[in-house]
Amino acid sequence: MDFSELIQKRQSVRAYKPDPVEDEKLQQVLEAARLAPTAANRQPVRVVVVKTAGREAELGRIYGTGWFIGAPYVLCVCGLPGAAWTRRQDSKCYVDVYAAIVMDYIVMQATER
Repeated sequence: MDFSELIQKRQSVRAYKPDPVEDEKLQQVLEAARLAPTAANRQPVRVVVVKTAGREAELGRIYGTGWFIGAPYVLCVCGLPGAAWTRRQDSKCYVDVYAAIVMDYIVMQATER
């Protein structure tokens, strides 16, 4: 799939199948997240993989919508501000930008798969 096709195919999803995700596909998505660019390659972002099975009530307290726990996994993208590049002029920390880039890479890889 070329990039133009990828960005046209990508969509926001609010309903997920409970079908298992093959380990290989999950690893490809996580590898895409790892390869996301960050200043000085600091990689101040971590992705926590949470299996939803058996944790529905707990996850429902975190985010109380049904679609959130419908998928077999929830990927939590966490930024580490202390590890991120910060602009000297105004002390702007870019961890939010890096987390957004990681999420985009996750979404694009999942779309391709």
